[in-house]
Amino acid sequence: MIRRNLFLSLGLASVVLFSSCKEDTKPEEEIIEESIEFTKEGELSLIKPEGDTIRKIDIEIADSQYEHETGLMYRDSMEDSQGMLFIYDEAAPRAFYMKNTYIPLDIIYYASDSTAVSYYENAEPMDETSLPSDEPAKFVLELNAGLIEEWNIEVGDKIYFERID
Repeated sequence: MIRRNLFLSLGLASVVLFSSCKEDTKPEEEIIEESIEFTKEGELSLIKPEGDTIRKIDIEIADSQYEHETGLMYRDSMEDSQGMLFIYDEAAPRAFYMKNTYIPLDIIYYASDSTAVSYYENAEPMDETSLPSDEPAKFVLELNAGLIEEWNIEVGDKIYFERID
């Protein structure tokens, strides 16, 4: 009886041991992350109140709920001549954050008449701190960090944009 129990115990132990070893030797699946490329969907001009053009850039447009939620998340880089324009149906208080955003950004909030109402410079990558607009905004423009200062963008400046096909 002892011999039989010992044989069963050893048999059971070897099944457990070999099945767990088999699990451990399974190769791990490689997760491949594809980089998200910029898609030009329009052109935008940054304009001083007196009408002088500050700069013209190519824009990717975020106008669906999914695009509003993801924005520039998971991007490795963006050219200085590019930006993302968020378009909403109506002006309302807005707040952005940098969750899953790898590049530092400048964020500019614009009213319904396309006038800049507030902005944040050098928003930190991956920071989930809320960055609210000072006034209701219908448009939000994200640029590479440092461009607000470099291009002398100020509250009161305007934007004009066109979609391209």
